[in-house]
Amino acid sequence: MKNLFLFIGIFIFSQLSAQFNNINAGEVLNYRIHYGFITAGNATLSTTKTSYNGQPAFYVRGVGKTSGAAKAFFKVEDVYESYISAKQEPLFYVRNVSEGSYTQHLQSTFNTNNNTLVLVDKKHTDRPAKTVKVPNDVQDILSCFYYLRSVDNLKVGSVLKMSVWIDDELFPFQLKVVGTEKISTKFGRINCLKIIPSVISGRVFKEKEGVTMWVTNDQNRVPVLIKAELAVGSLKASIDSFSNVKYPLKFEK
Repeated sequence: MKNLFLFIGIFIFSQLSAQFNNINAGEVLNYRIHYGFITAGNATLSTTKTSYNGQPAFYVRGVGKTSGAAKAFFKVEDVYESYISAKQEPLFYVRNVSEGSYTQHLQSTFNTNNNTLVLVDKKHTDRPAKTVKVPNDVQDILSCFYYLRSVDNLKVGSVLKMSVWIDDELFPFQLKVVGTEKISTKFGRINCLKIIPSVISGRVFKEKEGVTMWVTNDQNRVPVLIKAELAVGSLKASIDSFSNVKYPLKFEK
């Protein structure tokens, strides 16, 4: 569960219809998280049409929690939030997490006019705000997830590159579509694109390409399965429920 949205995200109308025209405002995706053979918790991604500082925005909220026995020995309550502009650029990003004894509450405000962001540590209020120079292709964890879903002509052989703001650091990110595969879910089998993101090895994952994601091979591009080989053990997120997706999902029984 630790750093859950790093890979669930390592991914919403008026003026926003050209931004995420394959994703409804009001879409909700729920996932069941497995650590090895244990059901460890759940994660939810939801979207809302809103505004930020007077401009139309797409608000995305990601929540991850442990449950059952896993909650007893390692409690996780993570909240991620992102406000995204009509130009598919992050405006404001929040990471507010509690993972065992570790807690963090960071807020990042993006200024696309001069390619900077301002990082504020809401937990350690004695620390001054920090201004960071960022490239013009920067995305946060959540805005990255929805940007990738909205890319036109995503197909086998596609390679996408961008810079992703994670916590308080900037990392290069690459995604490769390596094939198609029918994935079994609780709703039936569905045709998917198989995607491998390049992630930072050593800190969380075993290898540079220790994460694999399967998204529906249709206009929705809904992730139905994510697997990650961690430094200790493995993690799997499988779709558990969904609502208000824009196009019908074609499951086969």
